[in-house]
Amino acid sequence: MPFCVIKSRTIKIFLCMIAVVVMLAISYNGFASAEVWFGKSTRLVPIYRVDTQEKQVAISFDAAWGADKTQEILDVLAEYDVTATFFLVGFWVDKYPEMVKAIDDAGIEIGTHSNTHPDMAKLDKATITSELTTSMDKIKSITGKDVKVFRPPYGSYSNTLINVCEQLELYPIQWDVDTLDWKGLSASAVCDRVMKNVQNGSIVLMHNNADNVVDSLRLCLDWLKMKGYRVTSVGELIYTDGYNIDPNGVQHKN
Repeated sequence: MPFCVIKSRTIKIFLCMIAVVVMLAISYNGFASAEVWFGKSTRLVPIYRVDTQEKQVAISFDAAWGADKTQEILDVLAEYDVTATFFLVGFWVDKYPEMVKAIDDAGIEIGTHSNTHPDMAKLDKATITSELTTSMDKIKSITGKDVKVFRPPYGSYSNTLINVCEQLELYPIQWDVDTLDWKGLSASAVCDRVMKNVQNGSIVLMHNNADNVVDSLRLCLDWLKMKGYRVTSVGELIYTDGYNIDPNGVQHKN
């Protein structure tokens, strides 16, 4: 009987060890769980925020569907004498080329938001490259300028995506302040989210066709200016050389 008890315990311990090994080998966001849990993840990350002592933030607008509020956004930006970044999807560029030109003519930075708005983390290298280069070429054909920044649709990315961005000399950009304006929040609710979460070097996410985007932009700019923040484009905010990005996506100057 004692032998059976010992054997039973040994078997249980052995099975538990196997279970742990299997769990640590399971992919977690594309990487072995062991790498994540033991702090050895080799995952690459985009820029979520910039580490800076300056009171400077970037406001960005994703544009995939609709354009009827875009000119009003440009008018507000001009009224407050600030700039921003528009991330445009390729099929939006196809549908609204005159707005692409208006954005560029207003001195506002234009980045790519892919060509067809797919989940980029699910794509292979060749498809990712096509998505990016096709959209970049469409934008450049209108503005005559190279595209330097990219925001992945749904905020979804992979090592492959970031490596392709590096090869194309694109800076992959996320955000650390999500206004959730696409949910139809009131202007005051959107501004409240900015007030509660913004800090030096923040990147604010908005959408060009959100229900209350024009009014919320005004409220946000009023508050940011009152607090002494300088509002810029993403390209002006980020470091373009001599930098590193920590595991939380914060870009630091070397």
